[in-house]
Amino acid sequence: MPAQRSSAPSAVPVLPTLGGKKRSYRERVADALRAALIAGELRAGEVYSAPTLAARFGVSATPVREAMLDLAKEGLVDTVPNKGFRVTAVSEKQLDEYTHIRALVEIPTVVELAVTADPVSLEALRPAAREIVSAATAGDLIAYVEADIRFHLGLLALAGNAHLLEVVGDLRKRSRLYGLDALVEAGRLQESAEEHLELLDALLDRDQSAVREVMTRHLGHVRGLWAAH
Repeated sequence: MPAQRSSAPSAVPVLPTLGGKKRSYRERVADALRAALIAGELRAGEVYSAPTLAARFGVSATPVREAMLDLAKEGLVDTVPNKGFRVTAVSEKQLDEYTHIRALVEIPTVVELAVTADPVSLEALRPAAREIVSAATAGDLIAYVEADIRFHLGLLALAGNAHLLEVVGDLRKRSRLYGLDALVEAGRLQESAEEHLELLDALLDRDQSAVREVMTRHLGHVRGLWAAH
């Protein structure tokens, strides 16, 4: 039986840090809102008020308003005076371009990690990979996206290139995965989620060919399997 799509989360989850930086509450609220944007829970063109979003996420309106202003600076939403925030649209061409750049950057970087990454550091990513599978099984799209971002940025961080991490992080913020809800309904999101564990195993086996195959297949979902909306 396909996993049922969950309702909005009752609270903003505590997110692990990258690079030793502790996330503020406002930043964690922004992380959850970004995940909702990426997952398509907040739709392009729709206007959302801070109180409405606060009730949906189980937090107060002030950090939501502040977080949405941060997202406005990133170009992810536009402010609508006296109403709230409108989610900006992303064209199919833009999504294709973002995915193309990510493939050019992420695939060779992760393949190289099969040789250079410390096994202990790789194994430390397994809890995040399992969180992705758990979220997929539960049909919790926001938790799925949050865990997915943590996993992939945590993995890329092992390459030690802060600029690369910034570029990929920005591309991920701007991406949209509108087809995730359809995958949940079809019971196929868990299959995709388990690729994260497959990737970790290939990295720990130092199998560069397998790593390249999994990464190519996984990123291919972004504008293939996940793109239907």
